[in-house]
Amino acid sequence: MPHERGRLPSVGPGSVLRDVIDSGVVPVARLREVHRQAEASFIIRAAHAVNSGVVPTSAPAGQGDFFIVEADEPNTVLDRIVQMVRERIPARFGLDPVRDVQVLTPMNRTDLGVNAINELLQKTLNPPRGGQDEIHRFATTYRVGDKVLQTRNNYTREVFNGDIGRIAKVDAIEQIVVVEFDGRPVEYEFADLDELTLAYAVTVHKSQGSEYPAVIIPVHTQHFVMLQRNLLYTAITRGRKLVVLVGSKKAIWICLLYTSDAADE
Repeated sequence: MPHERGRLPSVGPGSVLRDVIDSGVVPVARLREVHRQAEASFIIRAAHAVNSGVVPTSAPAGQGDFFIVEADEPNTVLDRIVQMVRERIPARFGLDPVRDVQVLTPMNRTDLGVNAINELLQKTLNPPRGGQDEIHRFATTYRVGDKVLQTRNNYTREVFNGDIGRIAKVDAIEQIVVVEFDGRPVEYEFADLDELTLAYAVTVHKSQGSEYPAVIIPVHTQHFVMLQRNLLYTAITRGRKLVVLVGSKKAIWICLLYTSDAADE
């Protein structure tokens, strides 16, 4: 039976649905607008640009919700991140630096990886107070006020891989840490703290399926093996109100050149 040039003949349930839609017999609603952010959002424009292999454009100074801050040296990138998390974003957008600002980075290791940035931001945003409100376990210091990430599903505690909470209590006598997840307190024995990691910074991979008011993304050639277009697209689309790329134009270009399924390093 002849069919339209460039269109496959109808076979299977998917094509039946396509034929029903094309028939005009039933009402059809077509989604043509992005509702997560306004259509004029520079975040949306940046995501579309990256998806098309084009370098995204910063919003005009003093307005907009997407910015690129150029920095070539790793130490300069870190300085810019600290400055934005601690001062500029809270002052300009009224966001809480711990609760509302999330750093997303491609890798766990390197100077600009999750581990190094978490250590730096913990020291900056939640420094030691010389009391009994912290415990050191599994090469990590857990302190009251820290933002932490659950790293595996725990059905007994009803917390799951990727959940983010805040440490509310460290009890050295009972040897427990209490973490609040959306206002719900969850107890961890000291021996179980390997289920938690600091979450001032997380990998882009861990962020999939989540959204944050503000996102900061270090983009640097240190992350060469992970620089891919879909990874950058995922990171940008995690931000609701503000997204800032901090790094080199060269690293952004590398992201745009490669597309593959990004895996956590």
